[in-house]
Amino acid sequence: MKSVNAVTIKELYDLSHTEAKPLMEQYTYPWEVLPHIGEFIVKLGESLPKEEYTEVAEHVWVHKTAKVFASAYLAGPAIIGAETEVRQCAFVRGNALVGKGCVIGNSTELKNVIIFDNVQVPHYNYVGDSILGFKSHMGAGSITSNVKSDKTLVHVKGMDPETNEKFDLETGLKKFGAMLGNHVEVGCNSVLNPGTVIGSNSNVYPLSPVRGFVPAESIYKTGGVIVKKHA
Repeated sequence: MKSVNAVTIKELYDLSHTEAKPLMEQYTYPWEVLPHIGEFIVKLGESLPKEEYTEVAEHVWVHKTAKVFASAYLAGPAIIGAETEVRQCAFVRGNALVGKGCVIGNSTELKNVIIFDNVQVPHYNYVGDSILGFKSHMGAGSITSNVKSDKTLVHVKGMDPETNEKFDLETGLKKFGAMLGNHVEVGCNSVLNPGTVIGSNSNVYPLSPVRGFVPAESIYKTGGVIVKKHA
């Protein structure tokens, strides 16, 4: 099967902004990383400097400059990076690698995710089986839907910006939320359906049901219309 460059790790992410760099460098597409997040976190956590991180529970490491509110719940394996805030009633279900300077907001739920540095999921978000790139932001109430209603395996579909040909990539995964590139902005109360991949520096209108590939430097508008940003 021909590869699609626009949805590769190399095109979507700046790996200098995540502790998951050694893991992600092993793969071509970001969703290939999803089954390996938990194991990677355990190995990474055991190597973290004890003068910087506290193991607050089994396989849960929190940087000493991070702020975790008392009502937040952290299940392992998980790592919370420096100067990150995990706010009231956040629910970290495990397999969560959270970078530096992030906001995991009130009533936000994370499960099997890589959250790059300076990412904000600050209000009522669900992020599962997903990877959020450097400085990406999900507006209040926006979520990733990670299982298809018919429970079939997820495909990534879209138009290849290099060839202008449609593509359909099999992932072999039943659970796959969304892959957000660097600096992606998702509007409030949007739903990112299974198999969504959004290229860097793109914006999604509020209340959008997104599915498939959104190219870099794009705006996803009402009704699924995608337009290029103008300089």
